[in-house]
Amino acid sequence: MASRPAALGRPRGRRNTSEQLIKAAMAEFRELGYNGTDSNKIARRAGFAPQTFYRWFADKTEIFIACYRAWEDEEKSVLDGLIEQNAPASKLVDAIIQHHRKHLLFRRSLRLLAVEDPAVRKARAESRRRQAQRIREWRQLPEQSTDRILIALLQIERLADACAEEEGSDLDLPDKQIRQTIAELLSALN
Repeated sequence: MASRPAALGRPRGRRNTSEQLIKAAMAEFRELGYNGTDSNKIARRAGFAPQTFYRWFADKTEIFIACYRAWEDEEKSVLDGLIEQNAPASKLVDAIIQHHRKHLLFRRSLRLLAVEDPAVRKARAESRRRQAQRIREWRQLPEQSTDRILIALLQIERLADACAEEEGSDLDLPDKQIRQTIAELLSALN
């Protein structure tokens, strides 16, 4: 039996197919949100037949969670680079808000799904725990500081989403003030 060619000239392999599907899904979620797309569109965008999607992911929620992990890794990479440069808190704040703004519809979908879907809620909690662990390592903080870090992360995340969504203007609250508050929360993580 002859082997089938890779989809649209892409190299075959489990990792590549999965990565292509995740990349396509993230593009769909960024442009249309979770409810604006489906697995067939994701597969086609990646250059695969729709049935290929289900060889790699059980459903749209599973790939959404994979995209969330990729989103988290992307943010981590940007922040790690700034931390290595000893960038001021204001630069970290800018990077966080820019990342949230770049993924505005994805973040909206995340907030909604985390309320409605236990798997997404669990994935978000796991992400926050990983972030707290990284902050503890970065700041060389004891295990006992985890609760305080998680509380700060909740505040930072919500404020960054509010900034990305330009909610401050609805309240006549200057963007600069929100950014300053996030910077203070980051600086307080000592």
